Amino acid sequence: MNFYLTLLIFKVKFLEYLKEEKTIGQKILFTGLDDAGKTSIITALKREFSKIAFLKPTRGAQRRIFEFLGKEISSWDLGGQLKYRIRYLKSPDKYFDNTEIAIYVIDVQNKLRIPEAISYFKDVIEQFKKLMIEPPICVFFHKFDPSLVKNDSNELKELNGLITNLKEKIKTFSFYEKIYFYNTSVYDFSSIMKAMSEILLAIFPKSQLIEKTIEEFSKKISSDGVIAIDDNSLIIGSYFMDEKTKIILSGCVPYFLTLNDSFKHIPIQSSDNQMIVQRFEKYFIFKQISLRESSPPYYILLLKNIPHVNQEEFKSLGNLLKEILYK
Repeated sequence: MNFYLTLLIFKVKFLEYLKEEKTIGQKILFTGLDDAGKTSIITALKREFSKIAFLKPTRGAQRRIFEFLGKEISSWDLGGQLKYRIRYLKSPDKYFDNTEIAIYVIDVQNKLRIPEAISYFKDVIEQFKKLMIEPPICVFFHKFDPSLVKNDSNELKELNGLITNLKEKIKTFSFYEKIYFYNTSVYDFSSIMKAMSEILLAIFPKSQLIEKTIEEFSKKISSDGVIAIDDNSLIIGSYFMDEKTKIILSGCVPYFLTLNDSFKHIPIQSSDNQMIVQRFEKYFIFKQISLRESSPPYYILLLKNIPHVNQEEFKSLGNLLKEILYK
């Protein structure tokens, strides 16, 4: 009863705030030069990794609608070829207006095009100022690949130095209050998941209630940590007993999502939809839950000392998440 009573009290207070919530998060803008990696980031989130090597340059503005925390999000992928960039700047109200979050992607391995990337970044900020909007701008220093990180080489030191200089340069010339920086790579899927999840969760008040729900669920089942993920590879809530658990669980999410996707092609009927893996003298339990028949599934990854969770507990969690997201 304490579990449900705690959530009920929290929810009552929180719903009063949600009544005043404005319709936000409608448009997420991906922009930057061509070949920076914008489309590959979006493709990775859909876990369509086999397509990344064969992606062609994006032509114009490509839009995709997806759901996050019960809301529809419009993701705009602006092709970065010069002819398209000129078109966007001539019609800023068509392409830049109503942007809730802007994600500017820079290929940090292509040093020759860094000045061009910075120049266009200035143009993008100028359009926002003309439109009198100030969306958060998240700069992705992309193609910061694991192969570079693992090798303590001069190349890595140069890259870190380049990124440090770019941060200072951007802060100096932009005079823009809400700029955030991330190192990302499609070869480190967790870096993309972490960045996109943090960005979207920051603008959705519902995330606070989900976070509290996950924490109470984790404590009730005596779990070291729990992560809830949607079908777009975005983390919607988490709780960790300590930093070690956070590192372990966060690093494992891409593995379980990809493994689960591979099972979708196997014609096996099962009502369990659960995987258990033993590692580090602990048990990783990965569970798929459906909140509505018409909606994509959600996934729960948790770490426990024993390989068992009462299925009724998962059902209760699913009902609570359903109530938060769809009622």
